[in-house]
Amino acid sequence: MTSTVYYGSPRQSRLQASETLPAKLDLIMERLNLRERVKGEQVVIKLHVGNGIGYSTVHPVFVRKVVQAVIEGGGKPYIVDVDWDVHGCTERGYTAEVLGCPVFPSAGVNEQYAYPHEHTYKNIQRWLVAGMVQDATFLINFAHAKGHPSCSYGGAIKNIALGCMAGETRGAMHDTMQYDPYWFPELCPDEETRQRIKAVCPFEALVDDKEHPGYLHLHPEQCNACGRCLKVAPPGSLKIDAVNFDSFKEACAISTQITLSTFAPGKATHLCLATQIIPLCDCFGFSSMPILPDAGVFGSDDIVALDEAVLDVTARTPLIEENLPAALEVHTRQGHPLQWLHGPLKNPYKVNEYAEQLGVGSRQYELVDVFPVEKIDRSGMDYIPA
Repeated sequence: MTSTVYYGSPRQSRLQASETLPAKLDLIMERLNLRERVKGEQVVIKLHVGNGIGYSTVHPVFVRKVVQAVIEGGGKPYIVDVDWDVHGCTERGYTAEVLGCPVFPSAGVNEQYAYPHEHTYKNIQRWLVAGMVQDATFLINFAHAKGHPSCSYGGAIKNIALGCMAGETRGAMHDTMQYDPYWFPELCPDEETRQRIKAVCPFEALVDDKEHPGYLHLHPEQCNACGRCLKVAPPGSLKIDAVNFDSFKEACAISTQITLSTFAPGKATHLCLATQIIPLCDCFGFSSMPILPDAGVFGSDDIVALDEAVLDVTARTPLIEENLPAALEVHTRQGHPLQWLHGPLKNPYKVNEYAEQLGVGSRQYELVDVFPVEKIDRSGMDYIPA
């Protein structure tokens, strides 16, 4: 089945407010019939408010637009994010006065308010959906597109997959990458060789395992599958395998399916702002220079189609390599540009494949531009009267 994804380009025909991204967000919400759908609903807006001194998150101007639309439609909105990000979010402009509604920790203070859902996947049996999410009757998922060290891309699915789960589940989801064995110590008993394996990695992705002497521990977030370590390790002693990286993506798809299942059909919609696309997740607490050009604003009732569209649009342009931090490297130019940076085993489309298999949505979509750029004659710009 083909889903509709509404899209607002960052490009403009004229220097007018009506052609800017916040105005195009308004048009997307109209196409989604948001105001009509939220009447009488308790509306949770899942936002990533970032951390520390980060400034690449969804700007409050966009958030205020969504909140106003909900209020105008007769809904009762509130914003949620994880406890440690909500703590201090006022320093980055996310206040009730600015946004028009309160901001709450999604699973309560100290991550203790959640509902358990049973589903066995590798090391996870119980998934804890944040209480302030499951208590709502309508979900607006408003994501910011960015790079991510675990899966190369973080968008609408990741915004729900991690942000709507309590901390215990978020940690377990990351631990899925350790579930399938990758180090076989019997094939490398020599301590000197282990030290050389660690030393050859420029990203310090391989370290001594704190719990098992003689074992090496891989930090998948730091690994870009360059293969330097495999040239030093004895044959068969170390595997840099897609299964470890894909486990996190599949866990994200399962988490998203569980969270969305707590809402009635038609009671969820998804937005994504693809601007200021930085290499890492906004939770790292800082922003860097953008590594991809701004791609616009997107909206759909199908979360899978939405992320697929964002990835396709951002795939049309290469990385802005001069903006990359000097500590990172591009060692492949295969696949999506974010894979160039984070590694070929971090295929950002994989989570969409898993989510589609779970019935969360469709990867087939029609992209509808809500305000196409016109070819016009040159014209003067308007000035504000003195």
